[in-house]
Amino acid sequence: MYDVVVVGGGPSGATAAEDLARSGHKVALLDRAGRIKPCGGAIPPRLIADFDLPDEQLVAKITTARMISPTGRKVDIPIENGFVGMVDREDFDEFLRKRAARAGATRATGTYLRIERDEAGTRVVYRDKVSGNERSLATKLVIGADGARSNVARTEVPGGDRIPYVIAYHEIIEAPGKVGDYDPARCDVIYDGRISPDFYGWVFPHGKSASVGMGSMVRDVDLKKATADLRLASGLADCPTIRKEGAPIPLKPLDRWDNGSDVVLAGDAAGVVAPSSGEGIYYAMVGGRVAATAASACLASGRARDLRLARKLFMSEHKTVFRVLASMQNAYYRSDERRERFVSLCHDIDVQRLTFEAYMNKKLVRARPMAHLKIGLKNLAHLTRLVPAVRV
Repeated sequence: MYDVVVVGGGPSGATAAEDLARSGHKVALLDRAGRIKPCGGAIPPRLIADFDLPDEQLVAKITTARMISPTGRKVDIPIENGFVGMVDREDFDEFLRKRAARAGATRATGTYLRIERDEAGTRVVYRDKVSGNERSLATKLVIGADGARSNVARTEVPGGDRIPYVIAYHEIIEAPGKVGDYDPARCDVIYDGRISPDFYGWVFPHGKSASVGMGSMVRDVDLKKATADLRLASGLADCPTIRKEGAPIPLKPLDRWDNGSDVVLAGDAAGVVAPSSGEGIYYAMVGGRVAATAASACLASGRARDLRLARKLFMSEHKTVFRVLASMQNAYYRSDERRERFVSLCHDIDVQRLTFEAYMNKKLVRARPMAHLKIGLKNLAHLTRLVPAVRV
């Protein structure tokens, strides 16, 4: 009998399993081997500090972010007093799973099928990867960390089957050194309706490789063609392709993360990906941590309502940031004319500094109220077209 079975071994599930194991709980981590999520791989310094990430996990350290508008306008934003770390999910996720196992979590490899309940208790049923047979893990609680189209959420949590998402696609390619317009110390974010009509494209360095991709909610967008166009524009068209991946990325936290009895969600399954930026690794790991905290509280008290702590703890710290980012996406991603204005706004030094302070530390900075006021006025001027969008 396990105290908790964690379904899904990505950053969220692995973090939850590690935290619970370190707290002395008996934990099983069920993961479907071979699954690599498409992801730009960017992580802020706060993640490195909060989750004790060793430097060898970073495949690149980014010191500049470039924003590219529909007309080709380029705004380079230096990352002051630090860097953005880059990880490759193929290695990073397995590192987190192994760390959870070293902490005491039991690993199981297979595909989640269902949760069964009877007088004997609760069991997580899965198909074993090696034997192909159905197996089960008896448990008191379940953490569903099985991604944006979470089967745990869909069958166990009200509203879990109605999460909005974009489809993301990327290609990991070989890209040693500078090639064409590609710089291994710079992340490029492309706001162009020809690449994505409602989100953005990216070119993110991963050391000896790079992630080139995009996302969109529009069903008829040709993701592979858009990615090929990104590679061509960056001078990466002829670089060998290592692998190709696609997956949904949720856009909004669910209103409820637990089923009121023995299941709580974490990570993409709970919808915790930042709007506008699509950043998910940090928030996934925070989601895993608060799910572990809620599970520990429930196990100690015997009160199922303590599972609500997961969403309460997460939203108390990050709700405002998510609301601001959602407003930004709704305001600026709807047309190329708006995207042009957004990149123009990013040229402002106050916007650059406050944006990266918020990104690096995961808090809305309140130290400079006049800067916030200036940004608010400039934002209003752009949205009401009182100022022209600066073009190339």
